Amino acid sequence: MNERTKSALLWGAVGVFAFLALHQGYVALGGDSVGVLPAIGVGVVVGAAVAVAAYAGEARLLRRGR
Repeated sequence: MNERTKSALLWGAVGVFAFLALHQGYVALGGDSVGVLPAIGVGVVVGAAVAVAAYAGEARLLRRGR
């Protein structure tokens, strides 16, 4: 696995855990929960979106020389 792919997947994992932590905080403060499985499902979708954005964004930044 190349470094760019590994970096994108790690950013995706950060996105999943960040979403789940924010969801847990929302529920802890008295918000209504949608359930565990739907929250995990949305977390996976958020993580996939973050991974794709990180992969594409890194290529764009490398082309610009930043």
